[in-house]
Amino acid sequence: GIFLAPKHADFVSRFILHAAKRDSTIVDCFGGSGSTAHAVIKLNRDDQGQRKYILVEANHYFDTVLKPRVLKAAYSRDWRDGKPISRNGISHCIKYLRLESYEDALNNIKDPQRTQQQELALEQNPRFREEYMLSYKLEREAKESVSLLNPTAFIDPFSYQLKVIQNDDTRYVTIDLVETFNYLLGLIVQRIRTIQAIRVIQGINRKNQRVLILWRNVERIDNDALDAWFIEQGFNCDEPTFDLLYVNGDNNLANLRSANQTWQSLLIDREFPHLMFDIQDALGE
Repeated sequence: GIFLAPKHADFVSRFILHAAKRDSTIVDCFGGSGSTAHAVIKLNRDDQGQRKYILVEANHYFDTVLKPRVLKAAYSRDWRDGKPISRNGISHCIKYLRLESYEDALNNIKDPQRTQQQELALEQNPRFREEYMLSYKLEREAKESVSLLNPTAFIDPFSYQLKVIQNDDTRYVTIDLVETFNYLLGLIVQRIRTIQAIRVIQGINRKNQRVLILWRNVERIDNDALDAWFIEQGFNCDEPTFDLLYVNGDNNLANLRSANQTWQSLLIDREFPHLMFDIQDALGE
């Protein structure tokens, strides 16, 4: 009863066969019940294609309708009364991202303490209140709010949490700052490892530069430990494997460059907010 007319996978398959190649990526900005994903899985199963799909959905039935349908389609071709009647599954990797909503962003903005006179002045002057909310409050009073990327996020980037509302339930969820930064950079990730509690990401950015990103809990791994680890891993050798180095927390890794190395060291704490909020600059780069 959620969908009045969910599209059958065979119906969507016709469009894909007509317009796409066997290795195309099919994008559906209104994921709905998951018909597009189902169709792609079905076609790949039939002709051993390498098609991929990207679905976007904003409604609550993602967890109850869309994702279960995709999982079932990958597990078996045929279902009856909620049970698979064949075991011809297909090798499949599903990754889903949950983005911060507008409501979540507002709910996580720190509300400053104001005097009774200040509150009265805001109530009596709607135009002034709007200017205050959009400029001074966000830029000054609420700049350390969670949804505006509190600077403390980079002390322990693996435990940063946001208060969200899902299915009328408010709870705290851990935000993946590591992956968010990869997306902000437009990074083609080639390898992700965790070596002695340091997250290591290697990839290529949009300028075709080789990128190395190091994430750590600054309180657990200080600069001396980071220096020793960096040398132990051979990142300061004469044959550098990267052009840009990003590290969270103040550090002195640039001092470890050998005479033949020209890589540039950048502080994640500065670059992250710049890429996240300075939209025009980020697009220009």
